[in-house]
Amino acid sequence: MTTTVPPEAAVRKSSPGAASGPRRRPGRIRRIGLPYLLLLPALLLELLVHLVPMVIGIVMSFKELTQFYIRDWTTAPWNALDNYEMSVDLNAPVGEALLHSFLVTIAFTLLSVGLCWLIGTAAAIYMQDTFRGRGLLRALFLVPYALPVYTAVITWVFMFQHDNGLVNHVLHDQLGLTDKPSFWLIGDNSFIALLTVSVWKGWPFAFLIVMAGLQNIPKELYEAAALDGAGMWQQIRRITLPSLRPVNQVLVLVLFLWTFNDFNTPYVLFGKTAPEAADLISVHIYQASFVTWNFGTGSAMSVLLLLFLLLVTGAYLWLTSRGRRTADV
Repeated sequence: MTTTVPPEAAVRKSSPGAASGPRRRPGRIRRIGLPYLLLLPALLLELLVHLVPMVIGIVMSFKELTQFYIRDWTTAPWNALDNYEMSVDLNAPVGEALLHSFLVTIAFTLLSVGLCWLIGTAAAIYMQDTFRGRGLLRALFLVPYALPVYTAVITWVFMFQHDNGLVNHVLHDQLGLTDKPSFWLIGDNSFIALLTVSVWKGWPFAFLIVMAGLQNIPKELYEAAALDGAGMWQQIRRITLPSLRPVNQVLVLVLFLWTFNDFNTPYVLFGKTAPEAADLISVHIYQASFVTWNFGTGSAMSVLLLLFLLLVTGAYLWLTSRGRRTADV
């Protein structure tokens, strides 16, 4: 007696796909999980370098942490919200000084970001034309951004010297624009010196980003606008700036965060104690923590700064996304 095997069973039995079907799933899982496995070391380092110190700083902001508890900061007594109340009390010296530093930082950031964007955009638009030496000029424009911060700022420190600095030599000795050599690293002129250094080393980044964004604008738009009689300024207003809106939205936010949190430039330029006119909040928090040895108050100021930047970033992203949706409609 012979038994007949159904054709479907024979096909399933002899089909290589049926035999290898269950084996494909583990390989697919490995392929999907491999990118996450490769990202795991970076995520762990990010956790150790950024998130863990941030959590420790938040805990320290609720403690009365002074120089007497440096050996073991966990033994410092809790003081609830006293550090925050002291920081925001505008009638007390600590709160008044923090408010002054905050206002100086706001003015410095707005001027620096605006000038960096303006100079970088103008240079990027100018570099779109073809002329001899354009590649060399582009490379020279990027030198301030490529230089290490400490090297560049220390060079500016020598240039701002009162007696033998290059700035006073040019402005006073050669051009005669000032009655006498100016003090650039102390007094009210320190704000101008800080702003000059910040713009000098920040505008090449804006130039690089805007120049990359200009590559995505079709040249046919400018050719059609020129045929319609549009001049250079009309082309920039009607074509260039609207096309660069997504790039500028990200660029302005990045420049704002970098400039507002900048610590290296004022610290190298002025030292541990910045002049009152250039008392940025990053240096002010450093002074509150490592000069007066009140780490609890300094941590509270850092948390307040973090909350402010999160609020500004969220509001900026909401406004830009709302404007983008309105433009699409």
